[in-house]
Amino acid sequence: MVRSCFFVACLASLSGVSTGFARTMHTMHRREAPPSGYVRSHTAPGDHVLDLRLALAQNDFPGLEERLLAASTPGHQQYGQYLSKDEVSALVAPLSDTVSAVREWLASHNITSTPLSPSGDIRTASVTVKQANELLGAEYSVFTEQKTGAQTIRTLSYSIPEELRGHVNTIYPTTQFPPAKRSKSSAVISRARFPARDIPDSCTHSFTPECAIELYNIPSNLPAQSKVTLGVAGLKNYSVGYNDLQIFLQKYRPEVSDTTSFTIQGFDGYVNDQSTIIATEPNLDTQYTVGLVSPTVPVAFYGVGTDTSNSVIDEMIVLGNALLQQENLPSVLSVSYGLVEGLTDQATTATVCNLYAQLGARGVSVLVSAGDFGLEGGEDPTRCKEFQVDFPASCPYVTAVGGTMGINPEIAWDQDSSGFSSWFPSPSYQQSQVQAYLKTLPAGYDVGRFNVSGRGYPDISSRGAFTEIIVNGEVAITNGTSISAPIAASIFALLNAELVAAGKSPLGFLNPFIYAHPEAFTDITEGANPSCNSQGFNATTGWDALTGFGTPNYPKLRTAAGLQ
Repeated sequence: MVRSCFFVACLASLSGVSTGFARTMHTMHRREAPPSGYVRSHTAPGDHVLDLRLALAQNDFPGLEERLLAASTPGHQQYGQYLSKDEVSALVAPLSDTVSAVREWLASHNITSTPLSPSGDIRTASVTVKQANELLGAEYSVFTEQKTGAQTIRTLSYSIPEELRGHVNTIYPTTQFPPAKRSKSSAVISRARFPARDIPDSCTHSFTPECAIELYNIPSNLPAQSKVTLGVAGLKNYSVGYNDLQIFLQKYRPEVSDTTSFTIQGFDGYVNDQSTIIATEPNLDTQYTVGLVSPTVPVAFYGVGTDTSNSVIDEMIVLGNALLQQENLPSVLSVSYGLVEGLTDQATTATVCNLYAQLGARGVSVLVSAGDFGLEGGEDPTRCKEFQVDFPASCPYVTAVGGTMGINPEIAWDQDSSGFSSWFPSPSYQQSQVQAYLKTLPAGYDVGRFNVSGRGYPDISSRGAFTEIIVNGEVAITNGTSISAPIAASIFALLNAELVAAGKSPLGFLNPFIYAHPEAFTDITEGANPSCNSQGFNATTGWDALTGFGTPNYPKLRTAAGLQ
């Protein structure tokens, strides 16, 4: 796994400029080999078109982070005072010198760019592979994923002129690889519906919205609150089924009108094609959000990508910037997509993470699934050395949601991804809890296999195993924290609706609130995620690197949020 840049100097000719000299180049990122599971097939065609994204240096991200934490920390005099679209843009916009320098560099290669973000800190340029190779001193090749045969065009190294060092944070797609195709366990079954207002034993092995309502004491009769919206991220151009949602509501929430649905906003070419086979991921995301928050909170589905998209990172950036351009944002955003940190580079993950910070500064609670493949990240366990870290769960500006299973007691799901970021340091709001947990590990536990100074995740948990959904008209059981995030997001969307109805601000970035109020969660103290030739991390009293603080208890969350 590549964890940092190697700085070397090389020479590259300026394309289209007869200056008689060559620029000194600075290597931004280099891989010695493609990530595990990929092999190089051949040189990429020179006329293939790439949409390059250039992330430029922001003028005052520390200032934005300061305002984010002030608005999100209970007891702070600025608590609940979120920034406007223009205020956020002013803090992250690049300096004019940066924009000019980048434009001149691109122009010297006959390339033009346009802003992708509202602040202009991310720009996009359509270039051929031949142009990209000349611009970046790169060697773009076609790489094949061994398990599926899927192909992607990437380079193992790229550079920028030395004088642009400090102006450009990252460029992609370059050395960032898509996540390998990883399937979740699901099976089509049929069964009778659970009796109402009870937690039957069957919730242990087959979970429905009614189980969630009873287990987490979620209210189901709150009045509609149009000022609060629950957003659902839909990447990879996956289609989401209207008919499946109707069947889901008829079966599991008959008290909610089966005409209840979600709105759709599409970005970067997204089309919700109902003639194709409907994917599991967007169905479970929309069915559990609509199923748990209706009729109180409307749900908005944000679709991103086309059939040719293969970069989750790029789609996250497209979605983040598309939302930041809007005046009215969802109060909560649920994200059930991710990839291993090592598939990309530190600067690119920071670009995505900073987008979530900007959303938080505007009052959006971002909840993401912690991941579903233990400490192996879906890699071959026989070759697993360092613990793999899931991103964006490892971002300190999101709330990472782990998974549980069972009832009485509810225990940790044994396939949870969890642990400590290789790149993001432990933020101030969690340092004492993380240090306390690390002291519970045996002396010398898996030394060198994880970063003891890294951001610990998950922050909280909710059900993630044996969950019922409807896919293409049939009942299916699915496992994974992909279901944990929308369940938790629904709970906080309802809480925000109550806060807004009471004349209060929504919670925004949740983690300072969560770490200040562990009493609002049911502590999960049993379970572990043995993987990567290790015993894994264990659940224990207090915060732990498997279930965080545990699962939400809605009445206790109300009290912690100041609702009577």
